[in-house]
Amino acid sequence: MGAIDTVRSWPVRIKEFYNETRLEMRRVTWPEIKTVQATTIVVIVTTFFFAFYLWFADKVFDKIIYDLVIKKFRG
Repeated sequence: MGAIDTVRSWPVRIKEFYNETRLEMRRVTWPEIKTVQATTIVVIVTTFFFAFYLWFADKVFDKIIYDLVIKKFRG
């Protein structure tokens, strides 16, 4: 198959891809709205929890490094 044949087959291949995609999307089992809301809340709460945890850990390690390293070199 040459380059010209490949270019000429693009419209057919695009149409096949589109049709196959539509068929596959019909087979998808979509979650109910309650499930989407519940999982969204879990993701948001988890994100805030880990953000707080990492902020706290950063402050603790910052204090440890400051006390152990920087104060020794200054004093």
